[in-house]
Formats: sequence, structure tokens, C-alpha cells
Amino acid sequence: MAALEEQLFASGLPVEALMEKAALAVAQRLRQPDWWPELQRRGALVLVGPGHNGGDGLVVARELRLAGLAVRLWSPFERRKPLTEAHWRHARWLGIPVLEAPPAADDPAVWIDALFGIGQHRPLEATLGSLLEQKRLQNTGPLLAIDVPSGLCADHGRPLGGGTACAQLTCCIGLIKQGLVQDSALAWVGQLDRIDLGLPAALLNDLPRQTPLVLQPRDARQAPWPQPPAAAGKYSRGRLLVLAGSDAYRGAAQLCLLGASASGCGSLRAAVPQAMAERLWQALPHVVVAAGLPSTASGGLNLAALPPSCLERLDALVVGPGLGLRGPEPAGSGSRASRAADAATWERLQGSPALLLLDADGLNRLADGGDAAGWLRQRRGPTWITPHAAEFARLFPGLADLPPLEAAARAAERSGCTVLLKGARTLIAAADGRRWQLGSAEPAAARAGLGDVLAGYGAGRAAAALAAGSPADAALLAAAALEHALAGERAAAQGGGGGATPMAVATALQTHIA
Repeated sequence: MAALEEQLFASGLPVEALMEKAALAVAQRLRQPDWWPELQRRGALVLVGPGHNGGDGLVVARELRLAGLAVRLWSPFERRKPLTEAHWRHARWLGIPVLEAPPAADDPAVWIDALFGIGQHRPLEATLGSLLEQKRLQNTGPLLAIDVPSGLCADHGRPLGGGTACAQLTCCIGLIKQGLVQDSALAWVGQLDRIDLGLPAALLNDLPRQTPLVLQPRDARQAPWPQPPAAAGKYSRGRLLVLAGSDAYRGAAQLCLLGASASGCGSLRAAVPQAMAERLWQALPHVVVAAGLPSTASGGLNLAALPPSCLERLDALVVGPGLGLRGPEPAGSGSRASRAADAATWERLQGSPALLLLDADGLNRLADGGDAAGWLRQRRGPTWITPHAAEFARLFPGLADLPPLEAAARAAERSGCTVLLKGARTLIAAADGRRWQLGSAEPAAARAGLGDVLAGYGAGRAAAALAAGSPADAALLAAAALEHALAGERAAAQGGGGGATPMAVATALQTHIA
């Protein structure tokens, strides 16, 4: 955003014009019903910084004052940039009161944080940081942050130490700052609203390919899903195999199959535990049982028993939900044969031209085998992996401590596959450097089994897209993740937080298929 602003200013756009446009949009946002009654009742206290973020706050203060609201100012800085200083003089001329001492932390006004914007890299000064921390602890009134909460890194989303503004609403100006959608920032950002500046399309189209894109609900309408021909039969609408479940985790296989069923793929087959295979027709009669597999000595699904024919004539396959770990086998010649057969199955998975989505214990088993990135690089077909943070650390131990956006991008480049790194704001990284991140998700849907639904849904959507002639582009996995997140929000809206079960999410996904 800073680079775009410099281009705009170099083109002749006055700084004053952009500040006025941004701040007026923030002031207009405050007129909406979720904030205006509180401002009328409580009044506003604007915390003014020395830079242009402070200038934005002063324009907002001016507009609130002209609308008849009680407004006060406080600035802990003696010197301000010239444009901000000009707005400060005008605010004083309007008669807006200025606090001579820091406000009490329990001041009941609506606090408007216009202290610092982007570019924060140092902890706040001790007195200011302590004030914001006391404000957070006492929780006596709402706080709105303009662009970025003070004390929060806009790039990585980490509190800088010494105190951070805890906002109920952050009005992010122009482009969403990538730090604001990281899991570490969510408690400080509150509701995140983007203030549209109407930036020229030419500037947006020239953004670097590696610029992370924040996915919003409206983006689901523009998802790159191809449509199969009207006369396409079931095998032309996607052929998917789900290899999932174990004696301990039979539910994971069923949830994965529910997600796959919601994807609209034409032919759905399953290789599941033997005990589950015998009764699968009762719950999911449309699913063809490709194999009923025995368990290993440790209770995991025995992939060594998978018939090679199961991997033939597929568009996609998903491996991993509920497999359980292979575990050690009893000593003896039988164990050597079992390990060899297991290795042969993984070799066939590696050589399959179908899209492979690896999830959960599929990833853990791959990590236990050694060089996971090397195995992924040698895959014949396209590969999507969907780890959570702990699984990611097992796969790529040297990358786990990096910020998530960087870690996922490096893992994708190193492995040659598409990486979906789960979190409160799941992100997706392609091997060519493109990245996407969810802008919102339903917290109540974050429970065991939700990832199993995503694995089945994503693989099923991929199978249908591939059958329709689409390449296995990473944008498809990003679109599936967005649809999955929106289904969680719909499930919570329909059934409340308690109703946002994985089964309800799978049901909500069915309405997303055109």
C-alpha cells in the first residue's frame, strides 16, 4: 500500500486529497447502525499520532464534530507532520477540546486509535503502551483502529511488545495489510473492514504475482470452476477415490466422504476399514466400496493391502483422514514383507497421474518416511497437501518457525506442490509463488472432523474440474477452501454456534455447487 501511495503522489495526486478521501470514508463507516448510536451516546476520543494516520483521525474528528457529536482529542506528541499539524490547527479552531493529560483508561468514550498506521516495527513508548493495555483490561468501551491497531506489526500480525490497542473494529485503508489476517492478530483487530479508495485498476493489475490475496465472500462468485458439458456422464464429472479411516477413526472416513459427496463429483469410490466397508451402503449408498482394508498391528489402516487396481482410472484421490499411524510391526519376516508392501503402495501413489490430496495421517505417514519434500517433488501427478501447524512442522521442520505466509510459500516452492496451511485464517500457497488467505471464517465450526470434510470436498471439486479439462491450478484449492469457510458461516447462521458441526458444514456445501 505504501508503494501504491508513492505512485499516486508521483502522478500528481495531492497527499491532502488521498487523506481526505480515506478519512471521509472512515467517517462514513462510523455512521452505520453498529457504531453511530454508541458514538452519539458516548462521544468520541481521538488519539492523534504524529504522522498521516493522525491526520486521518483528525479529519474523522472534524466530521464527527460537524455532525453534532461530542469529540475530544489527545496527542502524546509535541510535533506532527505539516499536513497533520494543519488539521490539528483546524480542529482547535472548531473548538474540539484537547486533553492536556493522558485519558483515564476507563474513559467511556468511543476511542479512535489514529496513533500509528503501517510501518510499526518498535514497541510503543512505555506510558502509551501501558495506557492501551489498561484500556484492554478494563474493557470499558469500544475502540476503533484506523488502518492498523497501534502496537501491532502490519506485516506479520504480531504484537510488538509493550502494549497493543485492542480494537473491536479496524478500518483498513486501501488494501488489507497482510498482518491483520494472521492468526496472531485476530484478537487485536476485531472486525476487519476494508475502506475502498477506488484505486486505479492499472495499479492493482500491476501488483506483484507474489502479493497475497485476501479471499472475501464475494470472491466465491468468481471461482475458476469449469462447467462440464450438459451431456457429461458420471465418469466425465470426476472420478475420486477416498482412502481414509481406521478402526479408531471410522468417522473421519465418513466425514471425508460427506465432503466429497457435496463436491458434485460424478463417481465416488472408497477404500476404508473392513468393518466400515461392510455397512457403508447404509449411510452412503452412492459410494462404491473399492476395498475394505485390514488394520495394522497398531490399529492404523493397512495401506499395504490396497489393491493396485484401486488407483487406476482416477481424476483425483484423497489420502489421509483418520488413517492412524502405521506404527511398529512385530519383528520377523512377515513384518519385512508388510513394510515392503506398504512402500510399494506409496510408490504407486507417487507414480499416479491423478491429483493427490494428502491430509492428516497421510501427511504424518509421509513425514515418518523421511524426506517428505523429496517424495513430493517426484510425484508424477499434481499434489495438494493440507496440514495444520503441527503436521506442517513434521513435514518441513526447518520452516515451521517462519511466519505462516512465508513458511507456506517456501514449502510449496521446495516441494513443488500446493500447500494449504490450516488456521483460523487458512492460507494457500502455490509452487509458483502465488498466495491466498481467507479473510474470515466461523470460529464455532473449528472442531474435530472439519478438516476431513475439507479434504473430501477439495479433492472432489478437483476431480470434477480435471474431468472438465481444467488444469489442477492452486487457485482451485483456494476456491474450495473459501467455499468450505463460507459453509461454516452458513451452518452457524442456521443452527447457531452449536449447530456448526462438520456434518452441517458438509450439508451447507451442497448449496454452493452451481
